[in-house]
Amino acid sequence: MPSTTVLSREPESIGDTANGKAKAKAIPYVVEDCLGVMKLLSDGTVIRSAPPPFPAGANYDDGRVEWKDAVYDAQYNLGVRIYRPRLGQVNSKLQLPVLVYFYGGGFVFGSYSWPKNHAGCLRLACELPAVVLSFDYRLAPEHPLPAAMEDSATALRWLATRISSRSDPWLAEDACIFLGGQSSGATLAHHLLLRPHPMVKIAGCILLMPPFLSETATQSELETPDTAFLSLKMSDKYFRLMMPVGANKDDPLVNPFGPASPSLETADVGRMLVVAAECDMVRDKDIEYADRLKAMGKDVELAVFPGQEHAFFATKPFSPAADQLLTVIKRFLDQRK
Repeated sequence: MPSTTVLSREPESIGDTANGKAKAKAIPYVVEDCLGVMKLLSDGTVIRSAPPPFPAGANYDDGRVEWKDAVYDAQYNLGVRIYRPRLGQVNSKLQLPVLVYFYGGGFVFGSYSWPKNHAGCLRLACELPAVVLSFDYRLAPEHPLPAAMEDSATALRWLATRISSRSDPWLAEDACIFLGGQSSGATLAHHLLLRPHPMVKIAGCILLMPPFLSETATQSELETPDTAFLSLKMSDKYFRLMMPVGANKDDPLVNPFGPASPSLETADVGRMLVVAAECDMVRDKDIEYADRLKAMGKDVELAVFPGQEHAFFATKPFSPAADQLLTVIKRFLDQRK
């Protein structure tokens, strides 16, 4: 839903108040504009618009999947949407995996209720098949990182409690649990994987085009045009909005191999699928991430999708590339057997 938040306000008037004169209050202007759906004004006001609509007449919910909403963090009013194939769509004896999924949006916009995010999760639940949980999290600039990382950890604890208490018939106690996400959601999954989570065992992780960064620019960053869905210019805008004051691109929040980042050598990352897109600004970083983990002896599969841009599963959830992506993810999940 559209919303307006004020981070700070300028004085009501400016000028020589000693002489009883004051200039009219300055009219706020747009400082940062993220695809029109989130605008930061000069007085600190954050304006969030309605999400981009799904194409008119598109029937992306054919009834094969049922879903419900719940609140997982009452303090911040954060919700989760849970999906599962309807009874009769899959073998009743089949133990469905559970996919904890985080959507993308540069940490500054998005929601599980956005039409294209919802459509993607419907496809995941139906075609993998799986029980899919799509979690909201706090967004910047109102809540800079690591707020979203803290929320993802809260989400996993909530899930673990729901499973152990047997309070939700959709969540089997012995189900295989996978972490996953697209774009900034993949960054969340990466960080969540590195946290201790004694209450739940993670069977694997699916990272779709994580936007890792570093102070040293890569070839794919330099060659990506400003007209791309994610360009270096747009990435820098997200960075300014989402990061703590004074942070740079080698911060552990965005660079898994930065000088202050925790070592991945001893991290138990389990099985991992990393998906990169050929025409993506972060392509080189994603490939480097997978290659370096492989060199550490980790069980990592890398899939590079030719001709695709960043976050293509969100922007084009019913494209041939999205079909191929679902096939790759399904094969990865099926290898758990």
